[in-house]
Amino acid sequence: MSPVSGGEYGRNMVDTVSAGQARRIALAAQGFGRTASAGSTGTGTRQLNLLIQKLGVLQLDSVNVFERSHYLPVFARLGGYDKALLDRLTFGPRSHYTEAWAHQAAIIPVQSWPLWRWAMDARRTPTSNWGRWANANGPILEFLRSELAAKGPLAAGKIEHDANVRKGPWWGWSDVKTGLECLFMTGEVVTAGRTRFERIYALAEHQLPAEIIDRSIPKHDAVRELVRSGAQALGIGTVRDIADYWRLPQALTKAAIGELIDSGDLLPVTVGARGRAGRRAGQGTGRSAGEGGDRGGGNDSGAPAFLHRDARIPRRIEHSALLSPFDPIVWERARALRMFGFHYRIEIYTPASKRIFGYYTLPLLMDDAIVGRIDLKTDRQNSVLLVQSAWREADAIIDLERVAALLRDTAHWQGMERITVVGPGDLSAELAGALGG
Repeated sequence: MSPVSGGEYGRNMVDTVSAGQARRIALAAQGFGRTASAGSTGTGTRQLNLLIQKLGVLQLDSVNVFERSHYLPVFARLGGYDKALLDRLTFGPRSHYTEAWAHQAAIIPVQSWPLWRWAMDARRTPTSNWGRWANANGPILEFLRSELAAKGPLAAGKIEHDANVRKGPWWGWSDVKTGLECLFMTGEVVTAGRTRFERIYALAEHQLPAEIIDRSIPKHDAVRELVRSGAQALGIGTVRDIADYWRLPQALTKAAIGELIDSGDLLPVTVGARGRAGRRAGQGTGRSAGEGGDRGGGNDSGAPAFLHRDARIPRRIEHSALLSPFDPIVWERARALRMFGFHYRIEIYTPASKRIFGYYTLPLLMDDAIVGRIDLKTDRQNSVLLVQSAWREADAIIDLERVAALLRDTAHWQGMERITVVGPGDLSAELAGALGG
């Protein structure tokens, strides 16, 4: 039997966990499990740092119809906090964080940057997409290096060059923007913050500490550490789950998992068949809790699951949250379906007439189940949080008062004065009633 920490519940000897336990392990590993309140004065720099260190990453995305994605995992776990504080922490001068292509475009601790040097080096090779672009556009890259060396951090739009014109549609990148991204993806350039979400570029040696620039980590060791940290952030998962946390090749991930089992960092476990979240008052169940129970903890079609040695196994999770589409709990859609029975597809790029649930639907987490989805829009001009649709997962039992309280907290955090339910969904009418309108 394998030793697994039960946190405040003591130490247990387990080699099998139920599907329900697996869900709670995953949520606890991601920082869920305490009731958060909007406007809490207790959420400061220390709490933000601790959470980002636990997650290892905040994925970035430009969509701002409700709120940009990197703010949402923090709110989901800690409740109301000052977004300006997170901005200063992650994008401000002397920040201990930087950006990298880690999972996707993301904020990571500066100390993690050297772990990605092998990937940056690979993008320089002549056969890679970025390598081919660099070989064909050497003069542009030399110009950009000299501009950043002479003038310091610059946004793409501030660089004067004949090639700095967009190509094709409005979203098309100029050669200057593409060149800056090429230098960013290969590690010569990093971000020096953002202005209105526009990336500011700087030479790595001007922005990162020398000891970070000079640190050399062999690919094998870097991959093993990324696999270890990804497994710890997930709590429990399959090879595919763990590989996806940092978008690593599965073959490399599988090899690293073998070494981490030998070192005792990871423990092979079997996820028990059939697990449903409880139906006690206020706890959601529904499709998210019952379908595919025999695969519920990351046991991908019979594949083995791996538990991090420091994972807690809480008896219960009591937490309500709206999750970003890019939250680690749901960003790997197959894992969300397997673990929570939650089929999730973001519909931003789906024509309006073909959308099923809405433009920017947020999964609704209630305790250890995903019980619904709510499409939100922040109408900043009129100070209204718009519920554009609200849907219940099949058979889910939802405490409407808790959802209403969560939406009020959300509106307060966004600085909105009112909440209005304006759209369709089988939960919309009930939610409007619970909100008192």
